Amino acid sequence: MQIEIKTLANGTAGTAELPDELFAAAPRADIMARVVHWQQARRRAGTHKIKGMGEVSGTTKKPYKQKGTGNARQGSLRAPQFRTGGVVHGPVVRSHEYDLPKKVRRLGLISALSQKQADGKLVVLDAATAGGKTKELQAQLKALGWSSALIVDQAVEEGFLRASRNIVGVDVLPTMGANVYDILRHDMLVVTTAAVAGLKERLA
Repeated sequence: MQIEIKTLANGTAGTAELPDELFAAAPRADIMARVVHWQQARRRAGTHKIKGMGEVSGTTKKPYKQKGTGNARQGSLRAPQFRTGGVVHGPVVRSHEYDLPKKVRRLGLISALSQKQADGKLVVLDAATAGGKTKELQAQLKALGWSSALIVDQAVEEGFLRASRNIVGVDVLPTMGANVYDILRHDMLVVTTAAVAGLKERLA
């Protein structure tokens, strides 16, 4: 598949050959949803916590004697039926991660790349370079019409990363960091010519 190569100056720099197996596959919405759910589960902190019956503050004395009061028997004021008692089956600190087969993760990334290509939201850039000035880069991206863009490069240049860091809606990732969630949550997917070769090598 042939695609035009753009420059940050809104010019053209020839054409690039995109591998059909990565950018022209049939997108699988179900696979992309599985991968996004897996990514979000891995990002969860899992630090939610409540106090159980054995952790709340309170006396350990039996409230009243077992028999003869006419009330239901009680053994502790820390029990969940009391206002100051612990919570039953509440959340505890844990990891929400789970395993997802590598083949599914690979297919999810291919589906995301192909979806952007099918939607006309994929741009190939000759190189992602900047002088480190956010104002200049922001003006270039505005001229290109990229208000929400994920820029993927084989090895992100430090000056370009520094210039793009404070631009709202623009994120920069290396090839190994390209993922389904970030691709789908941005309107435009911008890959450099070096990143195309890197993605081909990564997903081979």
